[in-house]
This record gives sequence, C-alpha cells and structure tokens, in this order.
Amino acid sequence: MTRRHFLTTLTGTAALAAWSPLTLLAQGLEQVKIYYGFPPGSSGDSVARRVAEKLAGTAYTKNPGVVDNKPGAGGRIALESLKVAPADGSVLALAPVSAMSVYPHIYSKLSYDPKDFAQVSIGAIMHHGLAVGPAVPASVKTLKDFLTWAKANPDQASYGSPGAGSMPHLLGALLGLRSKVDLKHVPYRGTVPGITDLVGGQIASTMNPSGDYLAYAKAGKLRVLATSGPQRSPYYPDVPTFVEQGFPDLVVEEWFGFYAPAKTPAATLANATAAINAALKDKVVMDSLALVGLIPHGSSAEEMAKSQKAEFERWGPLVKQIGFSADS
Repeated sequence: MTRRHFLTTLTGTAALAAWSPLTLLAQGLEQVKIYYGFPPGSSGDSVARRVAEKLAGTAYTKNPGVVDNKPGAGGRIALESLKVAPADGSVLALAPVSAMSVYPHIYSKLSYDPKDFAQVSIGAIMHHGLAVGPAVPASVKTLKDFLTWAKANPDQASYGSPGAGSMPHLLGALLGLRSKVDLKHVPYRGTVPGITDLVGGQIASTMNPSGDYLAYAKAGKLRVLATSGPQRSPYYPDVPTFVEQGFPDLVVEEWFGFYAPAKTPAATLANATAAINAALKDKVVMDSLALVGLIPHGSSAEEMAKSQKAEFERWGPLVKQIGFSADS
C-alpha cells in the first residue's frame, strides 16, 4: 500500500468513526419525549415541563424535551407506553413512586412490572395533607379536634382523595385505622374536583398533595390540619405533621421519578441523570416547583432504586392491614 493510499484509507476510517453510534451518542439525542400519566396543570406536570425545558444543549439531548401527557388509569397508561418505547433514551416517563411501590400490591394484574424500567433520577418530593372546609365547624383546629368531631358525626365523617389506590387514599385509610374512627373514602378524578367540593362544603375533608391546597389555604377557604412529611413542610411551617400529632407511621414523602425502558444503554442513562440533576438545580425550575408546593430533589439512579425498593417493602404489609384491593 502506498503512503497516499494509506492516508486516504486512514481519513476514510476517521470519517466513519466520526459518524459512529458512540460518537452520535456523545453528541446527544436530537429530541427527548417525556410521558406523564396525568393531565396538564397538575403538580407533577410542572416537574416534567420545567425539567424538559432545561435539557437542551446537554450531553443527553440537543433540544428541549417535549412532554406528552397520557392521563388515565392512575398514571399506568404512561408507563404502559414507556414499556414498549424505544430503549435508546429518546423516551422517558415521569411517574409517582406509588406506581412502582403500591400498585403491585393493589392490582392482581398489573400491565407492567417495575423491572420493565430503569431508574434515572428522582425529580421532586411532595407531602400530602389533610384539610377541612366549611362543612366542619371552625372550632376544629387540630387533627385531634377533627377526629373527635368525625367520631361524633359519623354521617359526615368522610375524606376525598385523588383516586382509589392513590397514596392520599391509603394515607387516609391508615389514619382511620390507627385512630379507630370510621372515615368514609370518597374517590375523585384528581385533586381539583375534590378540593372544589371541599371549599364548597360538599365534603368534610380531603387528603391531597399539600401543595394543591396552598392558594386556598392562603385565602382562608380551607384549613390544613396535618402534613405527611417526617418534618414540617416548608410551605406549612405552622402545621404539625401526623407524627407530631400521635401517628408515628403516617409518614409519606411521595416522589416523582424519571424512568427509562429497562434496556436503555448505561451511557445514555448516565447522561440523562446528569442533565436532569442539573435542571433541578436551576433557580427558575426551583422557583416554579415551589409555586405548587414541591421540593426539587435530584438523585442518582442507585439512590432512586434504593428508595423505591424500601417503599415497596413498606407498603406491602400496610396495604394488607388496610385491606384494599383495586380489583374489588
């Protein structure tokens, strides 16, 4: 082979290398789509959209992400779609941890297995809260007051939640179980209709993500009596937790997490994790999530997997105690 022929061959090989899949991967994907299993405007939707906007120009993707809402079935439709999506990093889903830690315990036939997905990063943490409205006397100012009132008024002792099998539903069921007060569950299709009925006096109380109460609480239209975090919520510093009020196992920090199809390449997952964590530290993202009562919280994939496993193991026996099945 002549020197000229060798250089030509070397140049051609270099050109091919420049267009190899690994090089393209390093340059980032052209476009990323994020499935979210609930309607636009909900608190988790804010996480998906604010993070998606900040993904552009990273090793993960060249352009801002696009959020594709797939509401229905408690978020399961989005995960069913992710399960069959290309495992190349171009599609993620944002889902509450309950979809992986609680749903397997309450659905005998779940259309996905948590093993179908790879953890990418936690996105944000939310606390839930019990609130009462005008159907409950103004003299009811604490959780103890409410339970005393509920016991004395069994026909009115009800609580709404965003849906049967949701974390707020189970949290309310545990409260009734631990307090020995019969709290009748009223499932709604999301948080908005339940809170609308609460401030309108059609239902005594609701258990919802505490951030969804913020505007109404500030306007004096409802009273938040307890929140579910291990410590008081930064958004409700004057409201005691369930723990402080005598219910040590009513601690729930539900998080929204980003997932990818299980067979997504490790390098792509690492790029996605880094990009999402960087987005969650952006002040615009942090301020936006604060408006809906969420606490931005990035993580490694390993930390997310460990937390998910712990939640799964915790909720198995609790679901049995509650005696709830989504199939019944």
